Amino acid sequence: MSAYVVMIREHTMDQVEMDTYASQAPLAREGHPVTPLVRYGVLNILEGQAFEGCLIHRFPTVKAAEAWYHSPQYQHAVKHRHKGAEYRVFIVEGIDG
Repeated sequence: MSAYVVMIREHTMDQVEMDTYASQAPLAREGHPVTPLVRYGVLNILEGQAFEGCLIHRFPTVKAAEAWYHSPQYQHAVKHRHKGAEYRVFIVEGIDG
């Protein structure tokens, strides 16, 4: 069953760290079955608290999404995101067929 990694950027604290993250994070997708679906496009908040941006990636399974997130390549990049912004990040199982 497909799975989606959803990253919600609440607040940027250090743009230099975020720029470093943005240059390293795409490299971590290599070798992983990821399909980028949403990458910080225009937001139209209909309910709830406003936030800065959202990213959504599709993976074939939850295990594949977890393998990408916990990979050494992504863990190297994510240190910069942790220093650069406050995020909510989760994996949600999709509906197939």
